[in-house]
Amino acid sequence: MNKIEKLINKYCPNGVKFKQLNEIVYSINTGLNPRRNFKLNDINADCYYVTVKEITSGKIKFSNKTDRITKEAVNIIQNRSKLEKGDVLLSGIGTIGKVALVDIDTSNWNCSESVLLLKPRKEILLSKFLLYILQSQQIQDIFYSKSVGSTLKGLRKDFLSSILIPLPPLEVQREIVRILDNFTELEAELEAELEAELEARKQQYEYYRDKLFDFDKNDTIVKFKKLSEIGSLTRGTGLQKSDFVEDGVPCIHYGQIYTHYGIFADKTISFVKKNLAEKLKKVNKGDVIITITSENIEDVCKSVAWIGNKEIVTGGHTAIFKHNQNPKYISYYFHTQKFLKQKSKIAHGTKVIEVSPKKLEDLLIPIPPIEEQERIVKILDNFDKLVNDITEGLPAEIEMHHQRYEYYRNKLLNFKNIKD
Repeated sequence: MNKIEKLINKYCPNGVKFKQLNEIVYSINTGLNPRRNFKLNDINADCYYVTVKEITSGKIKFSNKTDRITKEAVNIIQNRSKLEKGDVLLSGIGTIGKVALVDIDTSNWNCSESVLLLKPRKEILLSKFLLYILQSQQIQDIFYSKSVGSTLKGLRKDFLSSILIPLPPLEVQREIVRILDNFTELEAELEAELEAELEARKQQYEYYRDKLFDFDKNDTIVKFKKLSEIGSLTRGTGLQKSDFVEDGVPCIHYGQIYTHYGIFADKTISFVKKNLAEKLKKVNKGDVIITITSENIEDVCKSVAWIGNKEIVTGGHTAIFKHNQNPKYISYYFHTQKFLKQKSKIAHGTKVIEVSPKKLEDLLIPIPPIEEQERIVKILDNFDKLVNDITEGLPAEIEMHHQRYEYYRNKLLNFKNIKD
């Protein structure tokens, strides 16, 4: 019998009492939206404004993309949030259910109103135990089943207050936290090693990808042609995320090309109603969808080749390239350093980078025979699986470690409820 089993047999052999969240925390507050209260990224701003994107792996992590606010703005938010060490943060709007422990100095940052701040009653509840409980599958499932809103999901404060939380004795909480902390540390070390190996493979992949497209202009079997010479570009219009429905005509939104899709796709994660789809630009098998708007030069003109049999639609901030070449070959080329150098010369803008389809038509692409295109695609497909496919190679190993951690965490936090 291990230590946790002994503690459970000693303190709670028949299970534990479940309490409403508002009974085991002092308060549930939120941060503040700028609106009329303060400005983001003012020239004098040297403090941080925390949103969902700063909540990572149970901690608060600032980056160069974190919005900045002034010290005065921090104080304004503090009047509402009462942020302090030991609080547990929970994302309550948009990407709901992300959790972090406040274990750093709070004098130079505060939160948006999309972040909920929970203050545990430390005489009965450990902050770290609450964090792990909120991360458990049981509670996450409740969050997703009870979130409200159509375009932007959210958790109502009154609902959150009534969620039932298992409350074992502090001795049991401490042992569970110790076990999960050790497990988390071990998993972090393993994932760091795998991530380093994955990064090395990505660099190797990018090197060989670029070498495969490094054709000699004197090579007689390769012709360098403008995009307009091998196909046509059509600009997309319309399509907002708020247009998505559960079922309907498959669609790809330009933002998903940055965040979800790889070099190619044969199914979509989003759909729109038929009457809207009739107004949008059509994408057929073999077409390549290209983003023409981005926040940086690397992402603008990122592409995805559509290889599915069903016609789909796309919207604004994209161009659809119709051609008679190998679609994966075209999409792979759009991710090379050679293409990056070309698009950098025609991109314009500061905060928002854009490339017009008209200028994109003039960019050159090496066109070998179809057989050679297929050979290059086959090599790169194998590399892509090793580097990016979640079902194979290192990404699959990283996912396996993550799932193992979640399994043991959920098992440790699965208590029998003793009814009052």
